Amino acid sequence: MLFGLEITEVIRTVGVLGIAAIIFAESGLLIGFFLPGDTLLFTAGFLAHEGVLGLNVHLIVAILFAAAVLGDNVGYWFGKKVGPRIFKKEDSILFHKDNLQRAEKFYEKYGPLTIIIARFTPVVRTFAPIVAGVGNMHYRRFMVYNLIGGVLWAAGITYLGYFGGAFLESHGINVESLVVPVIIAAVVISAGSPLIHILRDPKSRKMVLRRLGFKKSDS
Repeated sequence: MLFGLEITEVIRTVGVLGIAAIIFAESGLLIGFFLPGDTLLFTAGFLAHEGVLGLNVHLIVAILFAAAVLGDNVGYWFGKKVGPRIFKKEDSILFHKDNLQRAEKFYEKYGPLTIIIARFTPVVRTFAPIVAGVGNMHYRRFMVYNLIGGVLWAAGITYLGYFGGAFLESHGINVESLVVPVIIAAVVISAGSPLIHILRDPKSRKMVLRRLGFKKSDS
């Protein structure tokens, strides 16, 4: 039970739209870099196999694919509108120029393929479309790579979770008993990943400590 409600009922109520919103935010919003899209896509597929989400897996995949592609589009146009000024933005807990520079290095190495490769690289997948917009990549070319990357990532990982559940079931494993542990694991990862990312960076860690009332450490 979760606050008096069955946890599977909570997921069934907000599941697909909630996951789609996170996928969109991770792909298209500057502060979405810490969201665990990979984990949630796999979980969505796993839960779709068990019927927890109440929708056909192919419809779920279509929704999540659309969220991923739309998110990258928002990131691209944001970068195109803001331009190089974004690299002058002050560092904060939820923004660090190093993340943009990391995405830039991907472009230097992989060119437009970065839009596809970045889908499978946490943090970079949030900043890659922004950098593409800043660099004035031709929109039609961007969309081609965006669509390919969206299919491979959103559809690929969701189906992996779905068929993973089918594989376990075919080998006599009670998949239904794993639904709640999988949901709890997703929630823990969702809550823990932003904290880990923030505290791993020394500047962000000191900023958090200052805002919590601790004195700045010299170490």
